[in-house]
Order: sequence, then structure tokens, then C-alpha cells
Amino acid sequence: MANISILGLGAMGQALTARFLQQGHTVTIWNRTPGKAASLVAKGAREVKSAAGAIAASDVTVMCVLDYAASDSVIDEAASALSGRALVNLTNGTPAQARAAAGRVAGLGAAYLDGGIMATPPMIGGEHALILYSGSKATFDAHAGALEGLGAANYLGADAGLASLHDLALLSGMYGLFAGFFHASALIDSEGIRAASFLKLLSPWMTAMMGALPEYAEKIDSGRHGVNVVSNLGMQAASLDNILTASREQGVATDLLDPMLELFRKRAGAGFGDEDISGLFELIRRKSGQGR
Repeated sequence: MANISILGLGAMGQALTARFLQQGHTVTIWNRTPGKAASLVAKGAREVKSAAGAIAASDVTVMCVLDYAASDSVIDEAASALSGRALVNLTNGTPAQARAAAGRVAGLGAAYLDGGIMATPPMIGGEHALILYSGSKATFDAHAGALEGLGAANYLGADAGLASLHDLALLSGMYGLFAGFFHASALIDSEGIRAASFLKLLSPWMTAMMGALPEYAEKIDSGRHGVNVVSNLGMQAASLDNILTASREQGVATDLLDPMLELFRKRAGAGFGDEDISGLFELIRRKSGQGR
């Protein structure tokens, strides 16, 4: 069992605290705004009046606040207590923000581990919770037992920005999926068909299409988009154009898919219409030589 401090008692911070208490850890908590600690104190947490006091009380401190502006502010306030300590920052942000925070914390003499929580508060501690970590490997190894109690812990490397990068990339895939579902539902709704009914057809179709992703990933990694093409980009562009034409005819907005068709046409117009749809990746990837 470990001594763990939690900085931030929003919905996620409270879920993290409750899970650590459930596991039998000694938990010290702090929140900038008072009034959120009572139920956790009743469960055995100890509340302190400052972030520095919380950091000083424990082997490792887990911070989960609104954004990196808030976490930077907390780090500045607690700077005097950080030397020789370990800070795990589970605040959602960007790779650049995580790297900057890691540099600031290292300058204060502390170890830094960044994290991305791929779960909602009720999922913490459950079988489907996943938390990504990057930064100090020594901190991850030393506290892996406690961290695994929150959800599957995946360490990605010493670069503190990797957890945020993977977090946002996973969310990008999720939002793309949602966008397709929302447009499809709007199209079917234009004839009075309920989304729940349509989902019975859509769900297995999307599951089947997920089977194409390993081949797309291979083509993206190799840069060879003209290999084993079943339905080329030119054909796909015509299909997407039909979808958007039908959408307009049905009175459905095309805002979500218009940019995709524009990319289809740009890639095909550049002479790649016979290649696979994976070639769209070449239009959005970071070009060689560009900095972070």
C-alpha cells in the first residue's frame, strides 16, 4: 500500500481518489475550491489546505485538473515541495504542454510522469479503463501497482508528450466514427427512420469495415497505396459525391463530410485516383523536415 496524494477533485479526481481508497492506499487530497472533499474524507481520505502540503505528505502525487493552465498554476504554487518527489499529471492536454510541464517539474528536482485517461469517471478501476503514461520510467515502475488499480496501465516511453499524443489520436478516431454515425443518422432520419432501428444495420457494417484497417495501416507505413487495390480512390470519390448529393436532396447538411470529399478530389486530381483511399494520409501527414 502506498501514500498517494490527489490534486484536483473534479469528477475524475474524485473517481481516482475513491479507487485508491478502495484499494487500501493512504490518500491525501487537495482541491483549490473547498466543498468537494467531505464524502471522500468520510471514506478515509485526509484533506489538506495546500497543494504543497499534499505533495509533502505522499510518495507520489497524482494531479487531475481542468487543463494545463490550471496544472501549471498548481505546479508554480507547490514548487517548493516538489524537489525529490514524483508527480503524475493526468490532466488532458497536448504533447507540447506535457513536454513543457515535464521540463518545468524536472527543473524543480522532481520526477514527472504524464498520462492520458481513456475512460470516464465511472469506468475507473473497471476492466475497460485504459490509462496511457509517458515520462519517467522509474516513477512508472515504482508505482505501477497503484496505477494498475485505476485501469490497464500502458507505458509508452520516456518522451512525456507520448501519452497526450496517443490520447488525442485515439480520440480522433472516436470522433471520426461519431461523425460518420451522426451523418448517417441524419440521412436516414430524413425519411422518418429512427436511428436506433438503423443502428441494427449500421453496427455490423461498421464492424466489418474495421477489418480493412490493418491493410490501410500497412499501406500508410510503407507509403505504397497502389498495392492490392479493391476499390480505388476515384471510385470512392464518386461514391462519396453521391452521398453528399443525396444528402442535399434530402435536406441534410453536408458539413461533416464536405472536407473529406475535397481531399478525395485533391488526391485524385494529383494523379492518384487509381490508388487506395489510404492515400489520403499523404495529404494530412506531417511532412519530412517539419518541426514539432
